[in-house]
Amino acid sequence: MEFIDHHRRRWLALGGVALGAAMLPGQALATLSTPRPRILTLANLNTGEYLKTEFFDGRRYNKDELSRLNHFFRDYRANKIKTIDPALFDQLYRLQVMLGTNKPVQLISGYRSVDTNNEMRSHSRGVAKQSYHTKGQAMDFHIEGVQLANIRKAALKLKAGGVGYYPKSNFVHIDTGPTRSW
Repeated sequence: MEFIDHHRRRWLALGGVALGAAMLPGQALATLSTPRPRILTLANLNTGEYLKTEFFDGRRYNKDELSRLNHFFRDYRANKIKTIDPALFDQLYRLQVMLGTNKPVQLISGYRSVDTNNEMRSHSRGVAKQSYHTKGQAMDFHIEGVQLANIRKAALKLKAGGVGYYPKSNFVHIDTGPTRSW
């Protein structure tokens, strides 16, 4: 077996890459491979604020727009701002593409300071002690006119982090942590 067929290995490797790409959802793959602007339209249900932002211009993130998003996602209870993981915005954008909607995302909870998170934990079993909200890596939301179950299904297909489903409270949680669901 000293003879190695490099041609065959190259074809096998190419086939593996093609198979891996084929396993990604079609629209999600297109949003990753095509450099185009990423726009989000959001409404903050707690503050009444509304934001439409092009946070990625097709080549790079827009720092000014990321700052606006950081402010929008702030802990409104403590009036504290934290840098939000841009991958969370990418994930939200890909969700909207998969769902075929540009309706406003209704933000329920973005960043939460540790103090706010602890206060919420004292009133609810559903608030994690080491919440990704406190790290600027999570959000709770729903999208106007889109069934919550469909948002959940699309988020699970992305396999881009945590997905929590809270139909009684009318929101889906996504984060940029490890892939898991509850």
